Order: sequence, then C-alpha cells, then structure tokens
Amino acid sequence: MEGTFEARGGQRYILAVQHLFAMFGATILVPALTGLNYSVALITAGLGTLLFHLITQKKVPVFLGSSFAFIPCIQYVVQNSGVAYAQGGIIIAGLLYALFAGVVLLIGVGQLKKLFPPVVTGPVIVVIGLTLSPEALRQSAACWPVAIFTLLVVVSISIFTKGFFKLVPILIGILYGYILCVVFDLGGITNFISETPLVKIEAFDGITANPLTWVNAFWKFDGTFFTLPKFSLESVLLIAPVAFVTLMEHIGDITTNGTVVGKDFFKDPGIHRTLLGDGLATSLAGLFGGPANTTYSENTGVLAVTKVYDPSILRVTAVFAVLLGLVRPFGAILSSMPTAVIGGVSILLFGMIASIGIRTMAESKIDFTHSRNLIVVALILVVGLGLPDGIAITESFNLSGLFLAVILGVLANRLLPEGI
Repeated sequence: MEGTFEARGGQRYILAVQHLFAMFGATILVPALTGLNYSVALITAGLGTLLFHLITQKKVPVFLGSSFAFIPCIQYVVQNSGVAYAQGGIIIAGLLYALFAGVVLLIGVGQLKKLFPPVVTGPVIVVIGLTLSPEALRQSAACWPVAIFTLLVVVSISIFTKGFFKLVPILIGILYGYILCVVFDLGGITNFISETPLVKIEAFDGITANPLTWVNAFWKFDGTFFTLPKFSLESVLLIAPVAFVTLMEHIGDITTNGTVVGKDFFKDPGIHRTLLGDGLATSLAGLFGGPANTTYSENTGVLAVTKVYDPSILRVTAVFAVLLGLVRPFGAILSSMPTAVIGGVSILLFGMIASIGIRTMAESKIDFTHSRNLIVVALILVVGLGLPDGIAITESFNLSGLFLAVILGVLANRLLPEGI
C-alpha cells in the first residue's frame, strides 16, 4: 500500500512524527473545550488507532483523533453530571457504531455504495475539506507572516526537492516556522510556554528533577488521571445519538482516505470493519476518560501531500501519541508549537482534501450537462458549506452541516430521475 517511496529504518519514525504534528493540535483541543484530560486524549487516540488497525487487518492508513461532533453534548454532561457520566455516554456511542457495522455487513457493501456514488461522495469530500478551512485561517491569523512563511516552505519542499525530503514537507515547514518564531520573537513564542493554560496546567507545573514525576500515574483510576465510567439514561441519551451523525462523517472520511490511497476500503477490508474499529476505539476512549474518536482529515491530508500510504507509519504515530500522553515533558514541548505555524500547514492539508473531492468527480466522469447531477452536487455544497455550525436541535445536540448535506445528497440522488 506504499506510495512511490518505501520508507525504511529511521525514515519511518520521521514520517510518523510528521503525522504526529498534523494531528496534535485538534486532538488536544477537544478535551480542552470539554473539560477532559488532554493527556488521556492523546493516550486513547493512540490506543484507539492501534485497535482500529488491528480490526481493519492493518490495511487502512488512518489515525483516530478526538471527534469535534461530540463537543456540545460532552460539555453539557461534564458541566452538569461530571466526567464519569460523559464516559458512559461515549462508551454507548461506540457500541452503536458496532451495531451499525453489523447492519452494513448484513445489507452488503454493494447496497451501501449505491447510496454513495461519486456524484454524492465527490462533493461530500469537498465539503469536508472546505468546512475545515476557516479553522486553518483562524489559526493563521494569530501571525500571518509566520503562517505564510510556513506554507511557502511546505510548498517549496513539495515541489522543488527530491528523495526523502519530498516526503516530509509538513515536518520541515513546521520546524522552519518554529525556528522563525524563536529567532524573531513572532507568534507569541516567548510567552507561549509560560502562559498557555494547556501547557501550564497539564505539562510543566510540578515537574521536578525527579524523573518519576515526568510520568503520569496512568495506572490509577482515582480521578487524578483516569476515571471509572458511570452510566445514566440522561447522559446516554444526550451523547450516544451523535453516533448517527458521525456515521455519515465516517463514510465520507473513509471514502476520502480510499480515494487518496487508490484503494476501495469499502470492499477491502470492508466498511463494516472500519465502522467496528472506529466504534470500539470510541468505547475504549470512553472507558479511560478520553473523547470519542474519529478518522482525522489532517492525517489524510498528509497522505495526499507525501504519497506515502504505509499504514504501519500511522501505527508508529499512535505509539508516539501514547508516549506523549504518558511522559509529560514531551507533550509540553509539542504543545508549545505556535498556532500560526499549524495554521500555515493546515491551509495546504485542508485544501488538499477539497481538491481530492474535485478529482473524484472528474475521474468518475460525471456528466454535468444533466441538471440532475448539478442539483445533487449543488445541494450538498450549499448545505454542507452554508451550515458550518450545523443546526442546534437541543442545547447539547447539533446536526452538523456535513451530516445534513450527506442525507440531502443521498435522497436527491435516489429520488431524482436519471437522464434529466
């Protein structure tokens, strides 16, 4: 499954670190917003990714990070009932994924693919990329010169270099952007380590010369690090239904990943396996106190840029994520990355995802002289991009724009007659 270059030895670790940088910011943002522990989020993202790879027969180059779709309901449950009850809801949400996997296995992948032809999946992939683009620009706005410099480095490395350097443009861009911030005191780098709450509270405070204090007490389920889950009907009903929304997002993400790699993961290893892997990884995260997991577009963007599709590299990234969660100084160093540097990189990563959607439609030779196809694509794009915050059903439950776009696209594709 590798791309045009087969990584060997130490090169694999460098490529894994590149994926680590790509996923880190979003993965710790979710616990920061919901009140969960960001070290636990890193650990459960890593463990969940390894479990996903095991269930999918080590064939799908995916990294599972913290899901944004669950943020409102987790926030509500944590504030009103506590972290333990949020964990219970997350566990049930993951089990719903397992139930979906069984349904897909029964109806067959052929029926599922009929619901998601290229005229639907292409614009959905575009929506996935462009929906993320405002976040890339928001991060870049922290210091535009740094973001633009980082982006130019990544583009230059991708175009003008050869060999192994061409495979690590993201990592090189991040390093150069970080050095620029240090040398010229840009991007808030001087005060970042001492003032940023994520770093101050979770990473550097309390670290002494004794190395034993560097390792989180991951074996304790006493609330200082891991907590035991609790279940209540209210918390389950608030959190678990989000799985119906993320089911559609999962199908879009796996379609995108397969398009990048050039493989049909719906058939091999099977969409039922990817659903099961994502679901059990989410339940595992809930068990330990991490947020629900989801496939990460950031890492798919790295695949698109580098054209190295070896799933084992993502497994190395997963191991690194676990180590970052356990060894506090490592996570602290990575947390000190200026926001604008990540923003500059994200502009390219998210843009690549949108470009893949356009490529999907082009390669499938969709006939846009037919009004029917124009209508399907138009509905998906307008609803998906026009509702970036979704529609609030309750105080703690949103229907995302992507979910609504997928449902509308599937219905339009099935109901509108062919050939018009």
